[in-house]
Amino acid sequence: MHIAAPRPDSWMQVTPRGLYCVPGDFYVDPARPVARAVITHGHSDHARPDHEAVLATSETLAIMRARMGEGRAGRTQRALLPGEALERDGVTVRLVPAGHVLGSAQVVIEWRGSRVVVSGDYKRRRDPTCAPFEPVTCDAFVTEATFALPVFRHPPADREIARLLESVRLFPDRAHLIGVYALGKCQRVIALLREAGWERPIYIHGGLATLCRLYEELGVKLGELRPVPTPERRGGGGLLAGKIVLAPSGAEATPWVRRLAEPVVCAASGWMRVRQRARTKGVELPLIVSDHADWDELLLTADEVAAPEVWVTHGREDALVHALALRGIRGRALHLIGRGEEDEEPEAPRSAAEAGALAGEAPAGDQLAAEAAPERQRRAGGPDAL
Repeated sequence: MHIAAPRPDSWMQVTPRGLYCVPGDFYVDPARPVARAVITHGHSDHARPDHEAVLATSETLAIMRARMGEGRAGRTQRALLPGEALERDGVTVRLVPAGHVLGSAQVVIEWRGSRVVVSGDYKRRRDPTCAPFEPVTCDAFVTEATFALPVFRHPPADREIARLLESVRLFPDRAHLIGVYALGKCQRVIALLREAGWERPIYIHGGLATLCRLYEELGVKLGELRPVPTPERRGGGGLLAGKIVLAPSGAEATPWVRRLAEPVVCAASGWMRVRQRARTKGVELPLIVSDHADWDELLLTADEVAAPEVWVTHGREDALVHALALRGIRGRALHLIGRGEEDEEPEAPRSAAEAGALAGEAPAGDQLAAEAAPERQRRAGGPDAL
């Protein structure tokens, strides 16, 4: 007799700590410390400190250690290799590239013939610093919705870089200061500049140095990077005319910026599509370079994964759920706690080094998990055996 596969929402549940796999007894990107966590990527709204056991790609684990310190990136850590599958209590877990930042992965979870794919954050554009997104067919797809409005249609990134280089040519007496997110956006912009033929040194704020070094150690070549020099005399400025400088978003509003020669303030973000936001932040040259899928790409991805259910997290959830319904796809807004718009604002420092450079009870209503967890822990040998 054929036994129907279980409904995805019967074994993958939204809890106060995050998305929880009941039969496997683990969370994906939990918002609070848990016994077992699978992490999609290293941004702070997905990778939180102080979990007991952490499963992720080797690159994401390295990023977590660099940002949080060895002691807070998971008491035990396991890297899952490309193509490798891990089984726990009948649940199979694989990690598939998400194309968001270096090491980012979708979590493919299968149980009794039912498959759920948790995408984390993702983009569909080419990125020389990370592996491209790979669509996986599934019964339920968990998608972000950061740019889930029709107004958000990102232009080609190389076109935005060409606009930057043209501005550098037109204003040789001014420095060009680009506000970037420290993890992913910074390194991608550098790599795109190199591909566009900019072979000169690129100057970086101290808050970006740690992750740039880590990218290099992990095999992503960024070319010659230099620290922004300190003026010879206190209050001096006028430095780096004709140069390109990268800094965390918000640095342009600090005294640090006074050292630069009449800087052209730029920002690389999908949010630069909104002109009012660019004006409010004092951005003279907005660069629409995003590490998230835009409106058309969100809908394309839903079609490609062919999931009858799409669960939507952090962003314009209602708009995407409505658009999916028009395509015959059942949408569901998850309203997960702790997800942020990381392309908009700088992330809080995760370690003392970064800060210096930048001057359990069971989830409510989860009775099945509460009853099953002690027995699983005895069989698995403790919380570190993810």
